[in-house]
Amino acid sequence: MFREERTRPAFQWKNLGNIEEGRPHLGVTTSVAAYRLMQYTMRDVMIQRYGVDQADAVLGEAGKLAGAEFCKNLLDTKRDLDGFVSELKEKMLKLNIGILQVEKIDLEKMELVLTVSEDLDCSGLPVTDETVCTYDEGFFAGILYAYLGKEFDVKEIDCWATGERTCRFRATVKQEERGWSSRTKHW
Repeated sequence: MFREERTRPAFQWKNLGNIEEGRPHLGVTTSVAAYRLMQYTMRDVMIQRYGVDQADAVLGEAGKLAGAEFCKNLLDTKRDLDGFVSELKEKMLKLNIGILQVEKIDLEKMELVLTVSEDLDCSGLPVTDETVCTYDEGFFAGILYAYLGKEFDVKEIDCWATGERTCRFRATVKQEERGWSSRTKHW
């Protein structure tokens, strides 16, 4: 699973293993510090080796793969939009990823604005005047793709690291994806 060369992602949800069996005493959770230690050290090494743009691209693609697998394995993609969003909020809260709110859905422009408070990736970071939740951008793009079957560009527009106290993401359907299919009729 980890040692073979590939040209396409091979990750599947089952690759997470049986956490309950493997961690009978420590359980399924860890600290935010441990999570950030892993993510930010990987990001630092990628920036050093490949530059900021490539590091962001890798983190975004990883987030997109994670979001799609998260959606396919933990959410009911047959629910209408309200039910789906409600379930997504519940799962993100239960897994301590963050507190999700939907600020705006513009059906004509096919644009969403989402906020995440107490975001796993950045809440509590020092203010650096830069958005840092590249992985989250991909995560939401992957969820939207798995649910709607449309490619979305997701961009963080506010972040704890920019001085805000919540992360705000704008999701817009990619130009070539405009036009609703039967899959998106419940919008």
